[in-house]
Amino acid sequence: MPSLSELTQGTIQSLRPPAVIGIVGGGQLGRMMALSAKYMGFRIAVLDPTPDCPTAQVADLHIQADYDDADALQALAEHSDVLTYEFENVDAATLDAVSDIVAVPQGTELLRVTQNRIAEKTFINEHGIETAHWRPVESRDELEQALRELGYPAVLKTAEGGYDGHGQIVLKRDKDLELVWPDEEFPPSILESFVDFAFEASILVCGNGSGYVTFPLVRNIHRNNILHMTVAPAQVDAVLAERARDLALCLAEGFSLAGILAIELFVTHDGRLIVNELAPRPHNSGHYTIEACSFDQFDLHIRGIAGLPLPEPQLLSPAVMVNVLGQHVESVQERALQEPQWHVHDYGKAQAKVNRKMGHVTVLCKKPDEMVRMLEYLGIWH
Repeated sequence: MPSLSELTQGTIQSLRPPAVIGIVGGGQLGRMMALSAKYMGFRIAVLDPTPDCPTAQVADLHIQADYDDADALQALAEHSDVLTYEFENVDAATLDAVSDIVAVPQGTELLRVTQNRIAEKTFINEHGIETAHWRPVESRDELEQALRELGYPAVLKTAEGGYDGHGQIVLKRDKDLELVWPDEEFPPSILESFVDFAFEASILVCGNGSGYVTFPLVRNIHRNNILHMTVAPAQVDAVLAERARDLALCLAEGFSLAGILAIELFVTHDGRLIVNELAPRPHNSGHYTIEACSFDQFDLHIRGIAGLPLPEPQLLSPAVMVNVLGQHVESVQERALQEPQWHVHDYGKAQAKVNRKMGHVTVLCKKPDEMVRMLEYLGIWH
């Protein structure tokens, strides 16, 4: 077994089964990480407060405690050879506190940057990559000054926290300022100008601390700020696809990346690529890779954090992935009986709730745009 000093970020040596991979977070991403790791022969320990959480159902050990429970994280570290996480709102300081007893190949700089939109935008821009125009704001006066510089429409986002549209206020006119927090409650935030984009996209890049590989650029369709569909690959020319790859590799090198980094983008009408957000983990828009690629995003994430060599993943078939939210479950289960070509993934969550991600469906196809129309025609996802 490699020593801890050999498993530091940037000098990751190969982990071998039956080494234990500890996962902070027990949702669907942790579950799919665990399944990939189990096929490779690794053991899995998970920290999550929810009884019978999705990852615990396929893990060897479940430590049931809150994510910020220092004693519980210490126990996870003691049972593990390497730690990873399935979401970015993990306390980086808590991970630092156990880094003397367990390897954290992704490091905590990646977490700290992606947890804070100001740090994230700064990091992206410092690497010569375009984002929406933005300003940091911490009061209504600063917001009004930023609006004078950027203009309407714009979106106000809290610097930390928030996902699927939470912590965001869209500002289209002066009247919308009534929705903004009073000064005494105003959190550190950023104001971003709106981007006139042709479509939303994402690209995944994976590293093992020294080498990096990418998945294809894909097109994403959102509804109510939640990812609805991913179409793989995005129909773009070879030059734009290569620029997306170069952008992803630049960011990966900037982080000395280990594991998966998801990069959410806007593709503009004139062919520019504007980075919206980063996610330091496998991503919803990469679920299509399970069936459509030679190696999926979870395979490569595990290989990356375990210091294993990374194959360049190949897209074996175009595909469409559609999320199954709580309100879709019953209809999807009924329709799946008539659609044997559907790859239906159920995340094993105990309770279906409106807008809660309960699973996804991937369909391999020759003509993705036709498949999008066919799936929408069913009326399940309205």
